[in-house]
Amino acid sequence: MAGPGRQRPRPMEPGCAAPAAGKPPPAVSRSPNLPAASAGPLLAGFTLLELMVVVVLVGILSAMIIPEMRGTYSDALLRSTSRQLVGLFSLASSRAISLGQTHRVRLEPGSGRYVVERRLRERGRRSEFIQAKEMPDGEGALDSRIAIEVRKPEDAAAAPEAGAAAGAPAQERSAAIEFYPDGTAQAAEVLLSDQEGFRLGLRISPVTARVKIIELGRP
Repeated sequence: MAGPGRQRPRPMEPGCAAPAAGKPPPAVSRSPNLPAASAGPLLAGFTLLELMVVVVLVGILSAMIIPEMRGTYSDALLRSTSRQLVGLFSLASSRAISLGQTHRVRLEPGSGRYVVERRLRERGRRSEFIQAKEMPDGEGALDSRIAIEVRKPEDAAAAPEAGAAAGAPAQERSAAIEFYPDGTAQAAEVLLSDQEGFRLGLRISPVTARVKIIELGRP
């Protein structure tokens, strides 16, 4: 009889051999087709059709957005150049008034270079100008991707053969715009255009020397 608190050993079933003393029980074989119990849930991937749809959508969006981005960048570059010229014209006008000496801004449309000059002396109908080197921002170059054209009333009234006699196209010759000590200026219009064909006009008032920016768009 078993004492209190002790369990009676279960009788072994027929055909089952008792494990040898000191040896672990044999491992239970697992089918290779069954996943391990510790493995996580299976992750679903993308099919080839889904990937192709995503690639097509990305291509369509890129074709729509990239031209707009290029136009936005070109427009920003065009406006930045116009502001640079407006500041340059205002600086030349201020110097002319404060020093009581005529100043001019000379532009080279072919290279985009500009320089501020002041009148040194007058010789008959011609005036002699020298570079105003005392102005730190009086010399530089505009962005080469912006084309420049300077138009003046006297140039429009000149004969067409005058340009051919000068030996260079009108858009490549340097042009100068003068600013006077009484606050007036030489009437002129500067045309700026980018590589996309968009244009801006800078119209200089001969009475106030102020610059008005005109939206021109494409020709």
